[in-house]
Amino acid sequence: MLGTRPYSHRLSARCDWNALFLSLFCAIAFSSCTSSKWVSLRETPQNPLTDSLALLSRGGPKPTERTKQYLRRYDLDDELAGDRAALVGRIADINRREPNRQSAYSVAELAYIGAKRIEALNKGKALELYGTAVVYAYEYLFDDTYPAPSNPYDPQFRRACDLYNGALESMLRLVRSQHELRPGTTAVIQTANRECELSIELKSDGWKNEDVDHFEFVSDYEIQGLRNHDHRFGLGVPLIAVRTHRVTADPHEQFYPPSLAFPVTALLQVTPEVSMPWPAPPATAKPQENQIQQRETLHAVLELHDPLTCDTLEIAGRRVPLETDLSTPLAYFLSQPEFDDGRLSTLGLLMPERAAHLSGLYMLEPFQPDKMPVVMVHGLWSSPVTWMEMFNDLRSDRRIRDHYQFWFYLYPSGQPFWYSAAQMREDLAGLRMAVDPQRRFPALDQTVLVGHSMGGLVSKLQTVDSQNDFWTAVSDRPFSELQADEEVRQSLGYTFFFHPNPSIRRVVMIGTPHRGSHFSNDLTRWLGRKAISLPSKLLAGQQQIVAQNSGYFRKDNPLDITTSIDSLDPSSPLVPVLLDAQPGSWIQYHNIVGRVPDRGLLGILTEKFGSEGDGVVSLASAKLDHVDSQIIIPADHTSVHRHPQSILEVHRILLTQIDELYRFPASRTEGTW
Repeated sequence: MLGTRPYSHRLSARCDWNALFLSLFCAIAFSSCTSSKWVSLRETPQNPLTDSLALLSRGGPKPTERTKQYLRRYDLDDELAGDRAALVGRIADINRREPNRQSAYSVAELAYIGAKRIEALNKGKALELYGTAVVYAYEYLFDDTYPAPSNPYDPQFRRACDLYNGALESMLRLVRSQHELRPGTTAVIQTANRECELSIELKSDGWKNEDVDHFEFVSDYEIQGLRNHDHRFGLGVPLIAVRTHRVTADPHEQFYPPSLAFPVTALLQVTPEVSMPWPAPPATAKPQENQIQQRETLHAVLELHDPLTCDTLEIAGRRVPLETDLSTPLAYFLSQPEFDDGRLSTLGLLMPERAAHLSGLYMLEPFQPDKMPVVMVHGLWSSPVTWMEMFNDLRSDRRIRDHYQFWFYLYPSGQPFWYSAAQMREDLAGLRMAVDPQRRFPALDQTVLVGHSMGGLVSKLQTVDSQNDFWTAVSDRPFSELQADEEVRQSLGYTFFFHPNPSIRRVVMIGTPHRGSHFSNDLTRWLGRKAISLPSKLLAGQQQIVAQNSGYFRKDNPLDITTSIDSLDPSSPLVPVLLDAQPGSWIQYHNIVGRVPDRGLLGILTEKFGSEGDGVVSLASAKLDHVDSQIIIPADHTSVHRHPQSILEVHRILLTQIDELYRFPASRTEGTW
């Protein structure tokens, strides 16, 4: 970190204090680092039945008052103290003779309670009881052969949903302890007197069976690193699918990071031909009281649905929402050690050469050719992790999910921003060639870039026409006269001569220093040069062309600038050139500016030591003329892109593009916004 490096003994004591202040401020202002602890493991899995069934009470799980009343009506309440499996069998027999939805619910509830009580001692019998609870909860919800229809306004209806979900999750936990729980496989579950074949099928438009390495249960984890938790109620068990990183000819594979996790929802659909067993009655039971239908072999299908593409299903002629959780799988993925934001950010800033192999575009969801890309570009001393708050909130809106796919760009932030822009230009072209070589997917031509801080400059450089203006800042002599190896010539040409990307339609710039930042001053630039180790290839190339072209370059030209901190100085030669560069006629710009609130330490320091702005970028530098929209929000530089008002503004911009392209009225906006 810049703030921890030793200072030169030649600096005066006053400079030492200034250096300390500025270095610490640099660590605060430029770093978007967050904790790698995005989730924590719960001591006890979250269970919506904990209170209603007193799962954690001293006497163990207890039935609800309505189930007790049902037992009293049939003179069965005394049997609660006996064999729960036999009691479940007797009520199931009553339900066959006199079909009643309350009977179905009571079977489900008592089977679940019985399973909880014996799970530690007899997992096989507990598995049977959980299966029984799943089946009868499903019947209560959807079986139309009962005399009275189900009532969705009855609190018992929601408890039946919770019983289905809870029993299915407990059943899957037991199955996982005995079998490999992966799509495309079949688990044979042994019971007391029969067996059940459980087929597992993945229902996804993008992921394949072989993509899944294993599953984790969402209920085992508690989110810590995301402000908002996108969990929606319905039917099914939310799971975290941990992806297998495969070596394959699939062109999309290169854009998926290792250890990627994605959400799925498990659902066991029950039909008259598909059921789960309950325990056989004890030998002492009277035959007429327990006429339980016997089946030697049963078959069930466990469907694993991708909630990003399907969050409702039609069951028994009704549209049923799936229980979904999009945030916990994301937080679980971000908690992997290789995605520690502090390590990625510092490596990219201080050692760009070592971070070069990590650079590029990343996808956290399957590539979708019919969805418009939103490419998020981080700033100085940062990484794509800085976008997770906005990403999590944006995709909670189904309309955003249905029309957009999110990509993330990672680049070494220690190098001058124009080199990063050249790399991004090449990486965008490479991705398009990989996934759409024949350019058959028009949605990819509606790309939106969202850049924070220096990332806004990198993004803007994808949309302007260089003409000869950028090279003029380097030399007043023609590029054709430059003497250099062909590789160096091509690299320079690609950096200083370019056209706007025809596939980009909008750029959203957040907290961007369009006129540079006075935070880039003599001291911070000196610290940057001492701390940042530039790529040897870049330095060697610069030394080569300077030696071969004496008198060719302007004084203080961009080739003399070696770090990103230098490149952000207001006097940096390419800052005014980019400010005045002409974008493509089809490009729309949106600008979000941060201003530190008057209250707080940072507001006082900003007022005392700097100009009005976000603490790093002044208002004068952050504002732009001739943009399609521009707002100022009360936030400092490190939080401006995470601020709710910024996220709402990006959300508005994305919906505007949908409305313009598809002519959807604003009143039809879906989601929770």
